[in-house]
Amino acid sequence: MAKELDEQVESFRTRPLDAGPYTFVAADALTMKVREGGRVVNVHALVATGVNVDGHREILGLDVTSAEDGAGWLAFFRGLTHRGLSGVALVTADAHSGLVGAIGATLPGASWQRCRTHYAANLMAVTPKSSWGWVKAMLHSIYDQPDANAVHAQFDRVVDALTAKLPAVAEHLEQARTDILAFTSFPKELWRQIWSNNPAERLNREIRRRTDVVGIFPDRTALVRLVGAVLAEQHDEWIEGRRYLSLDVLARSRMTFLDATTTDHESEAMTPPALTA
Repeated sequence: MAKELDEQVESFRTRPLDAGPYTFVAADALTMKVREGGRVVNVHALVATGVNVDGHREILGLDVTSAEDGAGWLAFFRGLTHRGLSGVALVTADAHSGLVGAIGATLPGASWQRCRTHYAANLMAVTPKSSWGWVKAMLHSIYDQPDANAVHAQFDRVVDALTAKLPAVAEHLEQARTDILAFTSFPKELWRQIWSNNPAERLNREIRRRTDVVGIFPDRTALVRLVGAVLAEQHDEWIEGRRYLSLDVLARSRMTFLDATTTDHESEAMTPPALTA
């Protein structure tokens, strides 16, 4: 039974990604325990989901790595692109080590949206406990704006307000500007779907519900077998269900991405070559 299931999971994990372009991708990592070499070690299950050309969500890939570092993410995304992942405009993820570099190396032109929920936790870590209430309120006010221009204007006002009272917090926020406001380049109708990894939390909870029963996996093969089966089941539900994003919103998002990519290429072409001695 395990052999048959392993074959099904492997077929699912290595299938061609031929329903692209996958305009929006989300990536996350879950830490789990396995037995290796006579001891229990932590490993990381890397999972990627995406929205295909028909507006349906897909499970794009699953891999297990020893460390959640640049090498692991790079190998993961290289595997996805080798299987056909293309046309990615935005990757939503936490600030995992090496992730941004892996995106740049494998998905030319794609932006990184730093998950707003995870970033709030990062900002809270550098904010005095007594001040977090009003800092959190100001952070939320940035997202509660009617359009992209208003979002950026509110961001500037929040940074100015924090600079006077909490300069370290203001600096932390300013440094994250590009990462947490990447969503503003796309239609407002889908901001809630792309500015955080929250849409993937239900999937993560289902994975945890199944894996918590096991606790410690006997090896990585057993982990891939169980998690892969859960993901394959969820994938089928998404494909058979209603569209996650409308075709109209997807088309406008693609146009925005292509226009930005074309502008970047034109700017590079107009930049004169550096003079050499």
